[in-house]
Amino acid sequence: MRSVCEQNKCAGCMACIDICPKSAIKIVDSIEFYNAVIDAEKCINCKACENVCQELHPAKKREPIFWKQGWTNKLDRSKSSSGGLGYALASAFIKEGGIVAACVFANGEFKFQTFDNLTELDAIRGSKYVKSNPIGIYKKIREIIKERKVLFLGLPCQVSALLNYIGEHNADNLLTIDLICHGTPSPNILTDYYAEHRIDIRDIKNISFRKNSNLGLIQNKSRFTYPFNMDAYSLAFLNSVCYTENCYNCAYASWNRVSDITLGDSWGSELNDEEKKKGISLVLCQTLKGKNLIDIADLSLEDVDRIKAVEANHQLQHSSVKTKKYDVFMQSYLKNNNVSEAVRKCFPKHYIKQIIKTILYKLGIYKWGEVMYRITFETKS
Repeated sequence: MRSVCEQNKCAGCMACIDICPKSAIKIVDSIEFYNAVIDAEKCINCKACENVCQELHPAKKREPIFWKQGWTNKLDRSKSSSGGLGYALASAFIKEGGIVAACVFANGEFKFQTFDNLTELDAIRGSKYVKSNPIGIYKKIREIIKERKVLFLGLPCQVSALLNYIGEHNADNLLTIDLICHGTPSPNILTDYYAEHRIDIRDIKNISFRKNSNLGLIQNKSRFTYPFNMDAYSLAFLNSVCYTENCYNCAYASWNRVSDITLGDSWGSELNDEEKKKGISLVLCQTLKGKNLIDIADLSLEDVDRIKAVEANHQLQHSSVKTKKYDVFMQSYLKNNNVSEAVRKCFPKHYIKQIIKTILYKLGIYKWGEVMYRITFETKS
């Protein structure tokens, strides 16, 4: 098997697919690894795929010139996973006549779309703890920036790939935001998790992975499980046992970043509990171009302790760490594609506690607030 970069190191940025003139490349997803595999019969050895590969040629990283924590002012902060800075910056960019490119969930897939008005921009809200599919967006952005400005929101590896694709010397009309990333699992794991519960992910209208600091799957505005329990997928993600191999050796997990602006959560914030409940974003800015966008957005920004911010976001120091539980999860999951069973084997004590709490709750012994929760799943009509 001939691959674009070293086998099992692919991040799945998919820029090589966009740039190949002969459509000779496809992503092979084996759950543990992504590989960009080349069809030897179609390949003309032009090396375009290698030149654009962010694994082979990571973009230059810059030291932040500015760092703060904060939230959006006029826009609805409660709809966002954190402080809503991503949505606020995107809104400001569109109001200035620009186009936003970001990941959205539609028809069971996490793909990139472009937006030039505020009407449908809500689709970009929320964290997405799964690998996305950027195929087509690099090519589209390269065409758009010939005439208009583009704001790209994505993972650091995707930003790096985009800069390789268009060439940094052509990036005057491009502004990039990267998201502090723990790592990402294959989307097949999420699809299989829903399938375990007889839910076709294509029948879900909208999906989110957390509400402020509360991690947990929510689809069609319904929690996957009772609010005092964490679903198996979220538990696997939170404990870093389900990412692809490249994520455990990420070239971008550092204080210096490849983008104009970096966004994440302001974990460890010293602000009051009321603000923490509403969600607080962490923002790092690496360029004056990025600072200009921050200045025109309607934000409330507060000072943040750099040392504490880094301590609370380990991806600003190092990649997520692969533990022995990773092997336990993968060995179990790859046997029968059952996420719940794999999580039970990884975290048996936690799993038993959740079952006990559920039983006690149903018996009326364990209470969660004053509201009884009913689990429902809406599907497309």
